[in-house]
Amino acid sequence: MLSVVLQVLCSLLIWLSLYSSSRFWQKHRTSEWSCRLVTLAHGLIVTFLSGYIALVDGPWPLTHAGHPNTALQVSLMCLILGYFLFDLSWCLCFGSEGDLMLSHHLLSVAGLVLVLLLGESATEVNAVVFVSEVTNPLLQARWFLRETDRYPSLAGDVVDFLFVALFVALRIVGGAWIVRAVLASARTVWVLKMGVVAMYVVSLGFMLDISRFAWRKAMKKYSAWKVGGGGSGRRATDVCPHVNLDCKGTVVPGLGTVA
Repeated sequence: MLSVVLQVLCSLLIWLSLYSSSRFWQKHRTSEWSCRLVTLAHGLIVTFLSGYIALVDGPWPLTHAGHPNTALQVSLMCLILGYFLFDLSWCLCFGSEGDLMLSHHLLSVAGLVLVLLLGESATEVNAVVFVSEVTNPLLQARWFLRETDRYPSLAGDVVDFLFVALFVALRIVGGAWIVRAVLASARTVWVLKMGVVAMYVVSLGFMLDISRFAWRKAMKKYSAWKVGGGGSGRRATDVCPHVNLDCKGTVVPGLGTVA
């Protein structure tokens, strides 16, 4: 257990160092810019590692839920836990996120801690991480495009399309398969089963916002096409002022980090 604690602390220090370095070298940027750079790095690294574990290294999450953790799974869980401790602290300090995202982060931290204490069930948690984090880089790319005034472009449309498509295919459809496998597993403890269900409910909450955003953007594009004027060049937030797709987490994060 001492080695696990040390790995989590090392992970936390790594993310803090990346954030501090960005703040030092990019003083003209906001603190959110630096935090999102860290989030982007985390999303890319964790997507690759969790995908490798789930699809190559194994075991297969739909048939081995509740099995003992492997060394590689433990290392990844520690890396992710360190990040969530950093990001949750940042969110609480700056008050940047709503209740839904904070709930997602708290559930993610609790689930990771439980898996590390039990020494099992990292297989299904890793699968949840993969389907959640695969959309995170796209979410951050969208934010950076908006901040640099490049969002009203083909690149912005492609990022939005890929984000919505992957969120539905992996986080909602794939997430439902994972929830089913976890609930059917006789080895997974009931607390973790309830946690996975809660994370999926959070994902459904995110899906409601994403559905509104996708519908309104499609209507905007259709209206522009009807009048023959092309895109209006306005940001998506001008069309959907109440829809927030710019939360930093794992939209998220965990069936959590649209973290």
